Amino acid sequence: MDRHADERGSFREVWRAGAYPAEDFVQANLSSSAAGVLRGLHLHRRQDDLWIVATGRAFVALVDVRPLLDGSGPVAIVETRELAADDWVLIPSGVAHGFLALDPLDLIYLVTNEYDGSDELGFAWDDPAVGVAWPTLRGTPDGRPILSGRDGANPPLTELLVRLRDGAI
Repeated sequence: MDRHADERGSFREVWRAGAYPAEDFVQANLSSSAAGVLRGLHLHRRQDDLWIVATGRAFVALVDVRPLLDGSGPVAIVETRELAADDWVLIPSGVAHGFLALDPLDLIYLVTNEYDGSDELGFAWDDPAVGVAWPTLRGTPDGRPILSGRDGANPPLTELLVRLRDGAI
């Protein structure tokens, strides 16, 4: 996504359908977060996401739990990366995701399903069994991220998997 800038400001194309022919995005969202906000870890069974950083920087964690969901493997694969303005990441269904805003952050995300609360799953951002190596925070009162009530109450991954297998969610 090339940015074209001059003394007036800038322009950039955010998304083009032909660039992602296998994806069928139906909804676009804009998430604005203060530095120190952590959102996640979220999981969708029926939705792919395309995240595009509009402004700021984010530390992104991706946890591939597809082998755990379909019973083909016991290991969740963790990948982390830092994204800055104009960077993007495509997140398939079955890959849990979260981000820590390192600066004030505007994140555009395109999704393949309209909002469906029944597909809004999550597990604890700091689950030691998953082991995401989140960066140390500076600037929050206690050095911990700012969480929503929902994200702060998410269960460990093992508990989420049991609830999914038992049909509780």
